[in-house]
Amino acid sequence: MSKVSIGLRGWRFDESAVFTDDGEFRSLDELDGDTRQRLVRLTYLQGKPCDACYLVYGEADKKRCNQAGIVYGEPMEEVLLCPDHEADFLYWFREAGGADAAGTETFRDEFHEWFAAGNRAPEGYGGLDHVDTDPAGLPDPPDPEEINRRLNETHDGERKRIDLRTGEITTVDDEDDVDALDLGREYPTG
Repeated sequence: MSKVSIGLRGWRFDESAVFTDDGEFRSLDELDGDTRQRLVRLTYLQGKPCDACYLVYGEADKKRCNQAGIVYGEPMEEVLLCPDHEADFLYWFREAGGADAAGTETFRDEFHEWFAAGNRAPEGYGGLDHVDTDPAGLPDPPDPEEINRRLNETHDGERKRIDLRTGEITTVDDEDDVDALDLGREYPTG
């Protein structure tokens, strides 16, 4: 069973779990929760700037940021990188204690703090060797609107919601949403 990256390098998927024998994406209903969550999240992450570039240039000079091509970490706590900054991330992860933050809610923040403090990989620090066998041969992932359309067309007109943290698909019940709101005016006092 081969592993593939889709959209961004880093997160790897079992090819047979994501694609049909015809090479098309499986429907969201056929995917396990973690795979579904990562694929849906990837549709949002594509086209975003590299986190390290953004820390260097900021919002005011966002046009100078490289587009991210690599993702590390868990969904919602991921670090997006361009090839120029991958070695910095790998050095932080392998040599500067970043591995201790793996799987935590502070993973991204800890890398950002380390990088923003001026830390970098030493000159010539080795990154990862990647083998791109046929990157153009993979189908493009569907865009978020396509995912929502496909998700809702198979469920008898009911609106659905995908929890990006868990990958769970739930029915949206507008009345329950309104009833669950706390519109009281009492504020906590300290």
